[in-house]
Amino acid sequence: MNSSSPLGRLGGAFIMKNEIKIFLTALSFYTRVPVGNIKGWSEDMLNKSTRYFPLIGIIVGGVTALVFWGLSLFFPVSIAVLLSMVISILFTGAFHEDGFADFCDGFGGGYTPARILEIMKDSRVGTYGSIGLLMILATKFLALTHIEATRIPLILISAHAISRIFPVLLIYTSKYARLDASTKTKPVGKADSTFSLLFAIVTGGLSLFLLGWQEVIVCVAVLMAVTFFFRNYITRILGGYTGDVLGALQQLCEVFFYLAILGWQNYS
Repeated sequence: MNSSSPLGRLGGAFIMKNEIKIFLTALSFYTRVPVGNIKGWSEDMLNKSTRYFPLIGIIVGGVTALVFWGLSLFFPVSIAVLLSMVISILFTGAFHEDGFADFCDGFGGGYTPARILEIMKDSRVGTYGSIGLLMILATKFLALTHIEATRIPLILISAHAISRIFPVLLIYTSKYARLDASTKTKPVGKADSTFSLLFAIVTGGLSLFLLGWQEVIVCVAVLMAVTFFFRNYITRILGGYTGDVLGALQQLCEVFFYLAILGWQNYS
């Protein structure tokens, strides 16, 4: 069909409109940005929205970086880092932090797959979740405050984008772990198409241009190792992933990204 023909233009407009709906689905699912009612929403849109997960990371990182930069003009770096972390949590509704806390509770207190899934489904945060969340937030804060202040905005954008690639990879290399419909902890996107996977990788990978080439090698190697061992761990115990597992991996990749940057900074 000729793209310049009326039918071609109509088809292109339909595809664009549908893609906007998919992006808005990702925005509403992964952040607290109000997008209104999405007409014709379906679970298929949620699956396709995984392609925009790293792009959402760029948006979250951009907002966080802007807040840090503005606050750093008036406050010490530590205060600017802390408040920018608060903004990122508010912006996403603590979506991934909640997943990490549930992951810690489930894998810390459960001894069977069924029990782990049951604990993760519980909205209450237990001892393992509280300690895990406190530790990972403290590690993020301390790592960021020791990175060169002028680089923190770019690091924030890269971290939020890159850390969201690896949960997408986990979706495409693992199966969804649930024993029955009742064990589903929360809605979660599933594998869609090779295009969605490649789009997510390329989109998130663009943020690597904000780093030096040596840092890129170090960070990618570290996050690939984290994802490899994490995937083996959850597959051995659960047989696959859940929404909370994906949130936990995003948080782990984000904090290990900061640690990799800091380690390379101190080494070099």
